[in-house]
Amino acid sequence: MTEHLDALDDEAFRQTVRTWLVANYPEELRNPPKRLHWRDNKVWYFKLAEQGWLCPGWPQQYGGMGLSAGKQIIMVEEFERHGVARTNDHGIIMVGPLLIAHGTEAQKAEFLPKVLSGEHIWCQGYSEPGAGSDLAALRTEAVDDGDHWIVNGSKIWTTLANDANWIFLLVRTDKNARKQQGISFLLVPMDSPGITVRPIWTIDLHDEFCEVFFDNVRVPKAWTVGAVNQGWTMAKALLGHERIYLGSPKLSGYALGRLKVLADRMGVADDPGFVDTYTKLRLELADLKALHATYVDIVRRGDTLGPDVSMLKVIQTELFQKITDAMLDVAGENAGLLEPMEGNRELNPSGLFLQARPATIYGGSNEIQRNILAKNVLELPG
Repeated sequence: MTEHLDALDDEAFRQTVRTWLVANYPEELRNPPKRLHWRDNKVWYFKLAEQGWLCPGWPQQYGGMGLSAGKQIIMVEEFERHGVARTNDHGIIMVGPLLIAHGTEAQKAEFLPKVLSGEHIWCQGYSEPGAGSDLAALRTEAVDDGDHWIVNGSKIWTTLANDANWIFLLVRTDKNARKQQGISFLLVPMDSPGITVRPIWTIDLHDEFCEVFFDNVRVPKAWTVGAVNQGWTMAKALLGHERIYLGSPKLSGYALGRLKVLADRMGVADDPGFVDTYTKLRLELADLKALHATYVDIVRRGDTLGPDVSMLKVIQTELFQKITDAMLDVAGENAGLLEPMEGNRELNPSGLFLQARPATIYGGSNEIQRNILAKNVLELPG
């Protein structure tokens, strides 16, 4: 079936995905105001698995769809257009592809089928209290103990760690090496003795993020991915195309559509001040869409993305914030509500505003992205 899908022309493939989503995606899960927990999205996860659509980029021999890069982009676009909620997908988009490229045969046999079945739900152990955008400064360490590592330290802002039963970790295995060296990549079960998870409640009363603490946690060396002290290479392999997805116009486009509906409801849609603001935002979104399409074409051709792709993340996240700023201006007394406005579950001004605040931080802060552009594109002095 997937061979047939990849052989379709792009428009036929797009219509196939769109039709299937309309028939199968739960209406109550469209455009959720917050990141859903496993208990809420697992029905959709299993529906994708049953269809064979859970892992579009995995080769078919490992249970994936084996889609080309171009078809994967179309699939993402259609999921975004339909308002499909993100699943607990770290195993799908991060651990799976990494193991397929760099894992041992034993690791592939152990972990890949359990992602497909939903038996293993993964989270990402990267950021630390003193190592966020400067990830190479991480201090969580793993000490050699024969056939095991002994892990001590902590991770923070770990998305949905309170749902996960496995975590992939960057740890320091050589404290004397340079920052980007001496780091290794480990796979760790969350029920290991010595692991503690503490949810972080955000300002919108959501527990999407967590702290994870490691106190003398024993990890078999067989669960080291890639060579010891080469974890930085593994990390970069995972994040190769992250910025093109973080730069997707989806969030800004959705927010701008809600802004127009909100203005109609609040009776200001024809106000000259609002028309001026809305028109400027529409033009900025059109520019973002054109820029995003340029990078999507690069991926479709199979070419390598350059450092200039950092522009996407900066432009998208800052536009998202500007649109949600405008929503609060228009919302009046409704701006303080943490729940959607009465009569329209998709009108949630404060929810979108709060969702936009960390967007300029995660995935490498916009300050870091600007440094990348300054150094690697503009070739400015350090």
